[in-house]
Amino acid sequence: MSVDVLLVALGSTTGLRLAEAELAGSLERAGLSVAVARAEPPREVRTFAATDLGWALAARRAARAGIAAHRPQAVVYSTTTAALLWPRRGAIRFDALAAANRPGRHGFWQRPQERRRLAAATLLLPQDDGALAELGGAAARVTVPTVVVPIPVDPSGDAVPWAARDIAAITYAANPAKKGLDRVLAAWALARSGGEELVVCGIDALPAGAATAGLPAGSVRVAGLLAPDAYRALLRRSRLYVTAPRREDHGIAQLEALADGCALVTTTAPGPYAALGPARTLDPRWVLPDGAPAAALAAAIRAALDDPPADLAARGPASVATHSRAAVDALVATRVAPLLRATLSTD
Repeated sequence: MSVDVLLVALGSTTGLRLAEAELAGSLERAGLSVAVARAEPPREVRTFAATDLGWALAARRAARAGIAAHRPQAVVYSTTTAALLWPRRGAIRFDALAAANRPGRHGFWQRPQERRRLAAATLLLPQDDGALAELGGAAARVTVPTVVVPIPVDPSGDAVPWAARDIAAITYAANPAKKGLDRVLAAWALARSGGEELVVCGIDALPAGAATAGLPAGSVRVAGLLAPDAYRALLRRSRLYVTAPRREDHGIAQLEALADGCALVTTTAPGPYAALGPARTLDPRWVLPDGAPAAALAAAIRAALDDPPADLAARGPASVATHSRAAVDALVATRVAPLLRATLSTD
């Protein structure tokens, strides 16, 4: 039986799998029939170039099998990696590009192939305005129809009043170096007052060599890798989300924190960091330059904890309203689905 859309899903991380499920759901709610072809994880290898090759080959196998089984009218590839070795031209959904996050030898084959695929795609679906901009001057030569489709983010439950939140600060550090956990810990050592606690999610233990000087016992708690519902429950109990990433491809954890009424203290970072705009609307003092010293980050943490807007629990979700599932569904129904029907059905 033929379907309207085959989504070739890479699913290489938990966040990506959730984003792929959201996109498939939005397409279905727009009236399109959707089948998902999921890549099988390749064996682990040592280099980024080889890792990307393994995933690209896995995506090509999944795409071929899905095309044969479902005879789709259109194909959507989730991430540029999934599209690098595509067996059939299609749309590309992406957050970050190899042009920016695979420098030097790490992306020697991916970057030129990515440029060719972006130029040949039938439709581009970046998750943020800044994603395509990372192509630099090459972006001007991409004339493919483009629609920015955010990852849906909604509040996970009823808003919890600030005074009822029993966790001072929270951060997500599944990739500690990339997320700047060392920077966060150094700032927390300076900012913490009384019995305040920082909860670190996404890892089972602090990495060897993590900066813990000046942090007494009980000031940092490692919560581990949590199920999404359990993680969002912690956000609703938290007053502040703090992060200092070295690169941020999207910032879904930060958007979720805002949706659940947390203050957000962050540094800017290379990458299409979608949460920066909403964070600045709440309080520009909470958004510091990339590489800001620990003392400056600590001062922002204290300002957020000691002097938050009185209506933060309402303003936080409002700041990410364009990322709501209802807003994304409307965008997919009015702009993406018509392009898929009109542009891709003849591919």
